[in-house]
Amino acid sequence: MSVKGTKTTADYIEWNTMLSLIRRLYKDGDYTMSLFIGCGCFFGLRVSDLRRLTWRMLLDTDRFTITEQKTTKLRTVKVNADFRTHIEKCKMALGVEDLDALCFLSRKKMVYSTQRINIRLKEIKDRYHIKVDNFSCHSLRKAFGRRVFEQSGENAQLALVKLSELFNHSSVAITKIYLGLREKELLETYDLLDF
Repeated sequence: MSVKGTKTTADYIEWNTMLSLIRRLYKDGDYTMSLFIGCGCFFGLRVSDLRRLTWRMLLDTDRFTITEQKTTKLRTVKVNADFRTHIEKCKMALGVEDLDALCFLSRKKMVYSTQRINIRLKEIKDRYHIKVDNFSCHSLRKAFGRRVFEQSGENAQLALVKLSELFNHSSVAITKIYLGLREKELLETYDLLDF
């Protein structure tokens, strides 16, 4: 729950910053959060769906299907081959033997709550001096969307259509607003003026 009068919209984390953060967390022994941030950014899932991931889903094949909790729609996610290597390293570092176990368990063997994950992300932001204003679970999903859009080059409009479908948005316009692109486009209008 947010404080009255405060901004609660999550900001995305820059892709290279995220990659560096994943590596630093792993190096510092925080394997669970390293994996969580990676899964959030590489899969573009909501936190409610990330919390339900099992090791088998991530490691059995190169893709998994999940019923999204919010929309109850089926979504198939492909696991990036390079990121899969990181998943395997985290599994080994955490000593996981049961592939049917959930991935994001606390020391008490309970799945982290969304609130606890957001607290951890804020601690990580401070500890590692991450330059993002409102860093939360949703920042990871937005990072996925921004990366797909930025990497699309000349196919930006097609990327927005695909993202709109992946995110289950009602229109591409909503996806643009979600990714912060609409505001950026509007502000660029001021740069068209000469003095």
